[in-house]
Amino acid sequence: MHKVTGHWQRGFLLALITALMWGVLPICLKVLLERMDAYTITWYRFLVASLLLGGFLVRKGRIPSLKGLSRNSWVLLVIAILGLTGNYVVYLLGLVRVTPETAQMVVQLAPMFLLLGGLVFYGELFHPKQWVGLTLLIAGLLLFFNQRLETPGGAGSDYYSGVALIVCSAAIWASYGMAQKNLLTTFRSEETLLVIYLAAVLILLPSAQLSQIWNLDTAGAVLLAFCCVNTVIAYGSFAEAMVHWEASRVSAVLATTPVITLASVWILSDLVPGAIVPEKLNTLAFVGAFLAVAGSMLAALGSRYSAPTTD
Repeated sequence: MHKVTGHWQRGFLLALITALMWGVLPICLKVLLERMDAYTITWYRFLVASLLLGGFLVRKGRIPSLKGLSRNSWVLLVIAILGLTGNYVVYLLGLVRVTPETAQMVVQLAPMFLLLGGLVFYGELFHPKQWVGLTLLIAGLLLFFNQRLETPGGAGSDYYSGVALIVCSAAIWASYGMAQKNLLTTFRSEETLLVIYLAAVLILLPSAQLSQIWNLDTAGAVLLAFCCVNTVIAYGSFAEAMVHWEASRVSAVLATTPVITLASVWILSDLVPGAIVPEKLNTLAFVGAFLAVAGSMLAALGSRYSAPTTD
């Protein structure tokens, strides 16, 4: 098993950087979606990630080879490719219909789906703290949506379809996570990501409208560049954080991402009026948000008691 270095300060800082990157990302993507479609944005994100990560691995002499892969490894690799590609696209299709706050709150289901997948498919242990965390998360989400639950249907139907798409993207991500976990016996995580990024570029090419980039104004170009670089910085910081700190503690820090998104939306709306409109949340919704975050953190910290798995 991998043993962390114990440099918790470095691990905490890297985990915090990841949370900040993921916290502001849906805000940037939401604004960018007014200028480009989901498939094109995702194609450019994967292209830039491929170039940056590929250049890093070439310099390190660690380009992954697909020769000699077993049938099982090929199946897992295909699942991982389709899972991460689908997650990126479906998340954006949902984000078109909902606010960044809602999207980031709902996507908290992704690590829960991953934990439940490990329970169902791999027989991993589920500590009582994780069940409590799952309960808090679900209760928090229900409270967060209390205003929407009071007025179902009608004008909010598009909103509900967006929430459903975000839930689907979380489930799809969990399938990617389970597949990548098993691929660690064949590739390192960054090597698997490079294969996925390159495959995603080819898969999305027919759907991407590459010429949309020429219609971007300066603000749009900056947003696109940030979203592309964000992918590499966030995943790189996350991977490095896992080297120095326990996975459960890193995940607990990442559970604060929705709070960062909520705060960032309010700050941006004050600094740049009209750039993005904060969602009008009542007291129950705020209580639900913090309950959901607390549930995610508790479930993450509870995972330290799960049966050990091979890296």
